[in-house]
Amino acid sequence: MVSKPCPRPSYSNLVSQASSLLGAVSDSPRIDSELLLLHVLQQPLAWLLVYGDTPATPEHDCEFMRLVEQRRQGQPIAYLLGYKDFWSLRLKVNQHVLIPRPDTEVVVEQALQRLNPQSVCKVLDLGTGSGAIALSIAKERPKAKIMAVDSQPEALEVARNNALTSALDNVTFLQSNWFDNPALSEFDLIAANPPYIQAADPHLVQGDLRFEPDTALIGGGDGLDDLRQIINSSPAHLSDSGWLVVEHGFDQHPEVQALFHQRGFVNVSLARDLNDHARCTAGQWSAR
Repeated sequence: MVSKPCPRPSYSNLVSQASSLLGAVSDSPRIDSELLLLHVLQQPLAWLLVYGDTPATPEHDCEFMRLVEQRRQGQPIAYLLGYKDFWSLRLKVNQHVLIPRPDTEVVVEQALQRLNPQSVCKVLDLGTGSGAIALSIAKERPKAKIMAVDSQPEALEVARNNALTSALDNVTFLQSNWFDNPALSEFDLIAANPPYIQAADPHLVQGDLRFEPDTALIGGGDGLDDLRQIINSSPAHLSDSGWLVVEHGFDQHPEVQALFHQRGFVNVSLARDLNDHARCTAGQWSAR
């Protein structure tokens, strides 16, 4: 008697198997598993709900489990998918850029509050990475002229591609290490999410941070090196009454606000992220 071949697992079975494998490395193993499978299938979530009991093809099974193993080794889900949703945009990401996080949306919110929708404002995004801040502002303020800079050409390539994909033409890109490029002139608002993690922070060897670029994470011994440089140098590039808006660590706001005041900024204020952590400081420059 010829034995029957073992039935192939269904797509839902694959998700369950992967969820078990990822339980030790992910806070959301089932969501990760579903996202990876849908990425392989190039299908929406509704497809899995309707056709989840369908036997998986060997090709899909193999590719899916390859991605699951990479995730099990700690690779960020955003890098495996090749994108990350931020604000109202879907942004391409890779190992050359920091993965945009919901915390950074508070920087966008604070910037938008200070930009008149009807004015042709000039905005500078320092260390743009994937373009998350610059492109979000560009979408909400189509009359604004945005300059996005980064020191890494690979990051600028990602940001440019995201601008094209998002059909945003009011953003220009320039390679610069903060304000080093002489082409940078005067702006009504400067936004930045600079590196602000301390060099010895143990989180750098944990989770997603292990795979993200150090140049986008580490801000020197106390985490404030880049914030100091940006805060001290911004007035030379701000219009009178212009604003500087920066992201920082949840426990760095006393030092950051002190730096703003020491440099002569006024109307210095703090904003909190969705987890109620102190995440963003804004200050206004007055030449008087």
